[in-house]
Amino acid sequence: MKELLKVIVSELVEDKDSVEVTCDEPNEEGVVVYHLHVAPDDMGRVIGKQGRIAKAIRTLMRAGAARINQKIMVEID
Repeated sequence: MKELLKVIVSELVEDKDSVEVTCDEPNEEGVVVYHLHVAPDDMGRVIGKQGRIAKAIRTLMRAGAARINQKIMVEID
C-alpha cells in the first residue's frame, strides 16, 4: 500500500525525490494511517482544486486496502 501511494503521487508532482510516505501502526480500531509528505511547491498538485485529487487518492487507497482486508487513512502533510 505504501508503494502504491508513492507511485500515484510521484506521477503528479514535479519533484519526485521529495515524495515520502510513512505509516503508523494500526490503532485500536485497526486503521493504518499513511502520512504523505511532498515539496511545498507540489502541495497544490496533490490536493487539487477543492481537494478533488486528494479525495481521489484517498478513494483509490481505500479501495486497494479493502482488497486485502485493511482499513487505511491518508493524511497529506
